[in-house]
Amino acid sequence: MKKTLLFLALIVLGFNSSFAQKEYKIITVIESIVPNGLGRSRMLSSNEARDYKEYTSTRTGEDDKRNKSDRGEIRVKGFDETKLLNFYNIGGIRFQNIVANDAIVTSKLNAMSAEGWSLDFVNSGVESVGGKDDKNGIYVTRYTFSRNKQ
Repeated sequence: MKKTLLFLALIVLGFNSSFAQKEYKIITVIESIVPNGLGRSRMLSSNEARDYKEYTSTRTGEDDKRNKSDRGEIRVKGFDETKLLNFYNIGGIRFQNIVANDAIVTSKLNAMSAEGWSLDFVNSGVESVGGKDDKNGIYVTRYTFSRNKQ
């Protein structure tokens, strides 16, 4: 009987945890590759939530029901901005800057983990003007975390 009750309790716990709602958080790291230290590198994290539905419009072939909200309302003014070092200075690429940024980002990832967040995805991309003599651009990395809603 005890084994049956224990088995049923484990099933119920497993069933409940598999349907637990999750919340997500994105941390964005922007690292400048503009020469001479002229760029700006930052790690950004929003402290405000937005409901995407307020800024979404529905369009069909027959009508046009656009959301009339002001785009300025989308802006988030409450966020954390952590300064990072640029990849370049006057002397060229700075490997010390890269590892310093790695240490700061690692610190943030460890703090998120300690707060119960799990790292689910890492997406990255590069933006630059392109062309033969292009020395401008940024690396963008987005870290997507999740945890069970509290």
